[in-house]
Amino acid sequence: MVGNGNGNLGGGGGGSSKLLEVLNVRVVGSGEKVVVLSHGFGTEQSAWKQIVPFLLRDYRVVLYDLACAGSVNPDHFDFRRYGTLDGFVDDLLAILDALRVERCSLVAHSFSAMVGILASIRRPQLFQKLILIGASPRFLNDKDYYGGFEMADFDKVLVAMESNYEAWVRGFVPLAVGADVPAAVREFSRTLFNMRPDISLFVSRVAFNSDLRGILGFVRTPCWIVQTAKDHSVPASVAAYLKGHLGGRTTVELLNVEGHLPHLSDPNVLAQVLRRALASR
Repeated sequence: MVGNGNGNLGGGGGGSSKLLEVLNVRVVGSGEKVVVLSHGFGTEQSAWKQIVPFLLRDYRVVLYDLACAGSVNPDHFDFRRYGTLDGFVDDLLAILDALRVERCSLVAHSFSAMVGILASIRRPQLFQKLILIGASPRFLNDKDYYGGFEMADFDKVLVAMESNYEAWVRGFVPLAVGADVPAAVREFSRTLFNMRPDISLFVSRVAFNSDLRGILGFVRTPCWIVQTAKDHSVPASVAAYLKGHLGGRTTVELLNVEGHLPHLSDPNVLAQVLRRALASR
């Protein structure tokens, strides 16, 4: 069961209703099954706008903005609450409770994939399936693990973000998008510029300080790992690591496209994969 998309989202008390408003929660579509779309760091729910039309006929689609997104009033960003991934997990679960969602599939990109993994461990009965795009349990390299970044590399990123945020965005976005898709570069640049720089820096630290490797085995929800062939942020080997360590049934789908944001750069390709993953048993 899920509330409707006309503003009467139902469920919960005043605090839950306030959260739905703050995080710009929307419910669209006419299907019986519920799909939640959770965007990654630096984007907003608008990142899914080319994906949503492929889902409207068959699913009720829940969209929301992470508390760190530029589309959310930064006055609502509580640095203590969001000092770990748990604050974002609390938000996701509170949204689903307020909407009276009893069962759903979660499509989560990058940062939100980490959030989704934790949410599924906390409330396994709530999630029918996790579809994780560009997911990583740890972005930093470690002994016998290649996450893609050395700590020294990340330190340089932090310095660049602090010293000249605009210049950092202009350099980072084309690398992240990967493919030559100017519209995707413009959209990702827009949403990164929408973020308040101190919040962007803070959440980057949260992401890079997180390490979920030790708890992957507790995931019992079936997972689809969607990985592009060339991703500046997440090496392809991470998808194999997830398949080998997640506790539930796990499928890896390798997209023959480039970049960390296929929902922006190759939405038609990604949408077909998502539909197939959502329909699978």
